Amino acid sequence: MLDYPVKILIAFGETISGNDELFQWLLSNGYPELAALSKAIRGSEEAFNWLIKNGYVQYAALDSAIDDNLRAYHWLNVNRYFFLAVLSDACRNQQEAIEWLTRNDLKIFILIAEKIRFYRNNQVFDHHKIHF
Repeated sequence: MLDYPVKILIAFGETISGNDELFQWLLSNGYPELAALSKAIRGSEEAFNWLIKNGYVQYAALDSAIDDNLRAYHWLNVNRYFFLAVLSDACRNQQEAIEWLTRNDLKIFILIAEKIRFYRNNQVFDHHKIHF
């Protein structure tokens, strides 16, 4: 996730807030995995399954880890997706992760984590996702 240009990450963050125009732009301009991750974070089981079927299991695990799924969090670490584990921590407002992102000049990910946290804290989810 660190390899995406900042403008793409900004667009991704806006899709978390429900910007459908940017969602469609990501989908049509070579970033379907970010579009699917956005929809998965917003509760789409179809998007979650798309991530798995299309080789983005790490993003499906990120989505689950954000939901405090410890097996998914463990899977991220075992499979060396350390940054995604930190991002999931930041989404759950863990101060150490937020400080790490700040120290490493990754403020865009703090903004993304804040958007995800705001969305998640204001939603009720009633769906089942795969177990890691």
